[in-house]
Amino acid sequence: MKERYKLLIIILIFIAAYYIPWAHETIRQSGLEAFMMLQEYAREHVLTCLIPAFFIAGAIAVFVSQASVLKYFGAKTKKILSYSVASVSGTVLAVCSCTVLPLFAGIYTRGAGIGPATAFLYSGPAINVLAIVLTARILGWQMGLARAIGAVFFAVVTGLLMAFFFRKDDAARTAGQIYLPDQKEKGRTLLQDGLFMLTMVLILIFAAFAKPAAGSTGIWPFIFTIKWYVTAGLLVILPLMLKYWFIKDERLTWVQSTWGFMKQILPLLVAGVLVAGFLLGRPGHQALIPEHYIQSLVGGNSLWANLFASVAGALMYFATLTEVPILQGLMGAGMGKGPALALLLAGPALSLPNMLVIGGIMGVKKTFVFCSIIVVLSTIAGMLYGLI
Repeated sequence: MKERYKLLIIILIFIAAYYIPWAHETIRQSGLEAFMMLQEYAREHVLTCLIPAFFIAGAIAVFVSQASVLKYFGAKTKKILSYSVASVSGTVLAVCSCTVLPLFAGIYTRGAGIGPATAFLYSGPAINVLAIVLTARILGWQMGLARAIGAVFFAVVTGLLMAFFFRKDDAARTAGQIYLPDQKEKGRTLLQDGLFMLTMVLILIFAAFAKPAAGSTGIWPFIFTIKWYVTAGLLVILPLMLKYWFIKDERLTWVQSTWGFMKQILPLLVAGVLVAGFLLGRPGHQALIPEHYIQSLVGGNSLWANLFASVAGALMYFATLTEVPILQGLMGAGMGKGPALALLLAGPALSLPNMLVIGGIMGVKKTFVFCSIIVVLSTIAGMLYGLI
């Protein structure tokens, strides 16, 4: 972080400490809600959800080659392959709407078709594995699943529409294939990599498995009773895999990558939780913004509510994962599930700074169409999800 930003943060904290009227009952209640929400996250989501997810993200960043993903975006690559890779690239790259821009600029200017390039531009931040996991954990598995499916579908549709609308420009611009350096050979098989990733995913699933509702029958209560035994067994297997399948440098790089994600994301998440708790409170608890304001703007499942959520999400900048506690507060204050999904699908992939940079890369016209497609698709998805 640059020194001037550090100075700005110190100044803002000083101004807040100096001027916020903590003697006011509403302000005190909002402050309490901020730290109660932070405590809830620390107790229920960090150890069993976020920590395993950070290690998975670190492993993806180190053991899955980004170059292997990006090389499939060239103009000569078959469409079914390029769009398939582009639509799920976010699970590999785990970037935000601003971090994805240099990658997009690189592949677009080096010859990627506008369809696969814009599919990648959307999916990079939208299918962030950490965000999907936290969404399912905090907002419910239905919302997490809808976000994951919607993001993959949006990436493909957005890319295909952009390729159709600008097919003439694209034919004249895309001159060839993207060339990337050859990757070093590794000492493991694809099966070993797959089993390693699967083990970590299973640790996440079982550790984060929530207690079924009272009176539930069937397999779910049984899974809950054995979750810690299974998790413990997997935690014994994982070190053995690391010892015999990975060299020391790979293990060290994996830990460093995981720590990098934690340093980057946890401070932002803590700040996001505190702000969301202060402004919106926990579900069922009043904070600074009255619930009727939220309900009037994004309550229910009307066309206006979904469109407003999509446009607001497209213009706002969400640091990685901060959209989840913000939406938790909004939904607790009366936001409909449809508009919540609309904001989730439009928000992480777009922001005003993001739009300005994209405009400089591929022009104002293409940027406007790209953003409009995402807003329209998010609005439609929100309305359909609200009806379901």
